[in-house]
Amino acid sequence: MAQLRVHPDRIEVHLTPAEKSLSLRSADIVVQRDDIRSATITDDPWVWIRGIRTRGSVVPLVVAVGAWKYHGGLDFVVVKGKRQAVVLELAAGEFARLILSTNHAATLIDRLKLGETPGDAE
Repeated sequence: MAQLRVHPDRIEVHLTPAEKSLSLRSADIVVQRDDIRSATITDDPWVWIRGIRTRGSVVPLVVAVGAWKYHGGLDFVVVKGKRQAVVLELAAGEFARLILSTNHAATLIDRLKLGETPGDAE
């Protein structure tokens, strides 16, 4: 599962080698904290996926990894099964939205709100 690291100025999404392969992406994702407009926890991340897959892989309701294009831009998705996910709405950058399955959604949201010291969330 992708590892999320929260820093004072940015969030880093470190993709596993399998996720990089499935998403057809070689680099990890870095988002500036100033670019985050909202963060939402969802129990059903599949309903948040919009548009059509442009790069990546999908087995419906099992795994979705990669970029999805919609009329307003591009989203990046790492969704696995029925796990909880965090949806980050972004104001600028490569993607308009990140949808990331994680076992530590509440911890990630807390770190974003409080601006805690750097740490990890899976």
